[in-house]
Amino acid sequence: MICILPTPNLMAKTPFLIPLMFLLLFATFRATLSANITIDEFALLALKSHITHDPHNLLATSWSTSVSVCNWIGVTCGSRHHRVIALNLSSMDLTGTIPSQLANLSFLGWLDIHNNSFHGSLPTELTNLHRLKYLNFGNNSFTGVFPSTLGNLSKLERLVLYRNDFKGQIPITIGNLSNLEWLYLDYNSFSGHLESEIFDNMSKLQVLSLAENQISGSIPNSLFKCKELMFLSLWNNSFEGSIPIEIGNLTMLQSLYLGYNNLKGDIPSTVGSLTSLVFIDISYNKLAGIISHF
Repeated sequence: MICILPTPNLMAKTPFLIPLMFLLLFATFRATLSANITIDEFALLALKSHITHDPHNLLATSWSTSVSVCNWIGVTCGSRHHRVIALNLSSMDLTGTIPSQLANLSFLGWLDIHNNSFHGSLPTELTNLHRLKYLNFGNNSFTGVFPSTLGNLSKLERLVLYRNDFKGQIPITIGNLSNLEWLYLDYNSFSGHLESEIFDNMSKLQVLSLAENQISGSIPNSLFKCKELMFLSLWNNSFEGSIPIEIGNLTMLQSLYLGYNNLKGDIPSTVGSLTSLVFIDISYNKLAGIISHF
């Protein structure tokens, strides 16, 4: 004779099991959250250690380990993961350099330090900020070549590096930024030619400003594939050759600045078809003809 014993009801025998499971899950969640906050805290503290002048004591008083990084001045955290998603230190009169550890802010989507006195070169590790959509380092004192690795920031929509001292040729890898809408590289020391491949995939580009550099060569025809373009400034460079007739493709263009270059030849009649155009400056070139639209 075989006796079948009833299966014990473990949940009934151990009523503390469910609360214990929740406690373990909660502890794991808190540990993960704490580790993530620590990563962001270390990255920001590395930046703080590279600040050599903070005249208003903004970071000195606010960026303290006694409070959460989410409460630090200029820092915004996401509501879900409590990770740093935005860093805005613009117009704080800060002086310093950018450490490579800043790239550990892996949830960062907005980075704005414009109008300060940051200097040195940009660390190549910034390419690890895969969520970055807005990058504004304008009006600082950065030097060196334009980091070609920034072309890996595939989600980038606005790139602003005006009024620095970047040198060398604008790298072809910037053409990988297919989501780019704004590109401000004016008032630097860029030189060399603009490679035509740069603009092949920039169908969303609305603003392009390369004014006050030392860029030479002809204006690439591929630039006029950017039919969303509304603002174009190549003012005060060393561009040469003629204005391509394809400029008429920019039907949304409102402002055009080509003055102070070495352009020559006839003004293409297609300029007259730019019906959205409000401002145009083609002075101090060797151009001939009239623009019928005006």
